[in-house]
Amino acid sequence: MKNHSFMVIFALLSLLMSQFALAADKDPRVAWDKIDAGATVIDVRTAEEFAAGHLDNAINIPFEEIAAKINALDIAKDTQIVLYCRSGRRSGIAFDTLVSEGFTQSYNGGGFETLSQFKQDDKP
Repeated sequence: MKNHSFMVIFALLSLLMSQFALAADKDPRVAWDKIDAGATVIDVRTAEEFAAGHLDNAINIPFEEIAAKINALDIAKDTQIVLYCRSGRRSGIAFDTLVSEGFTQSYNGGGFETLSQFKQDDKP
């Protein structure tokens, strides 16, 4: 019984830690280096969030639709893709989905505000 309780607690802690890992913003400098080099940019927020503001040239595919819609875009599996959302959590989920679909060059760019602010601050 003790061993079972330990396993349940361990599983719950692992799940909790993985959710925090998804929510963490990635390095905005790396994301912008990829974007500036021509990466496909996908905003995985809702259509309403996208309409309120988005990165230039971003494609809007809500994260819960990414598996179905990414293949319809005829994007090669080795294409550089930068994903972002509001905080980095949904883009983390979308990243995991793309990896499971065979996309090898995806990057979780994190949150829209962080990316936007970094670009503003990075201007000469």
